[in-house]
Amino acid sequence: MKLAANGATLVINDVGDSAPAEQTVAEIRSINHEATAIMADVSSAVDVTRMVETAIATHGKIDILVNNAGITRDQLTMKMSDEEWDKVLAIDLKSVFLCTRAVLRPMLKQRSGRIISMSSVVGIIGNAGQANYAAAKAGIIGFTKTIAKEVASRGITVNAVAPGFIDTPMTQVLTPERKQALLANIPLGSLGTPQDIAETVAFLASDEARYITGQVITVDGGISLGKL
Repeated sequence: MKLAANGATLVINDVGDSAPAEQTVAEIRSINHEATAIMADVSSAVDVTRMVETAIATHGKIDILVNNAGITRDQLTMKMSDEEWDKVLAIDLKSVFLCTRAVLRPMLKQRSGRIISMSSVVGIIGNAGQANYAAAKAGIIGFTKTIAKEVASRGITVNAVAPGFIDTPMTQVLTPERKQALLANIPLGSLGTPQDIAETVAFLASDEARYITGQVITVDGGISLGKL
């Protein structure tokens, strides 16, 4: 919604149930901006290729890619199954590689582009019970810096955003006790909001951020600073 308000035409991706994506498209159109929904599994190279080709065929080009797919399968490492490891790495990390690779050729051809990927503060400081998630999100940081070096000469910037604990359905399942313990470790004393992340993404996608690349912007209320 923030990108739409800033004038972007949006292609909304989701997998499985199309209703949330279609609802977002309807909300964007309600403020007189264009959007379409494409259902695709971003951990599948075939689906990603189809999604990107459809987006270009529909809208002519891709200026901005936001890699935002993510899941968790929390478990202590000694109890973590192969499936729990593989699923998180596929959705959270492989998808970033597949989607970035798919948009690079058209962006290189037009000599411009913005690639923004969602990492996490967990990829920076770690978190017990999230070895798979932390590994995937740390991998995004290394990937971001590498791609930034590969494509900078063609006018493409590549950055990552590392949210802390944000007030979303993923954190709303926390028990009151766990939430209070979490808040005690956040210097600003509150969870972040989706709007905090949207503003950061919108900035990185804008002309004002033209000289920023290969960076990780941490939006976490200070939790990555550690305890005093």
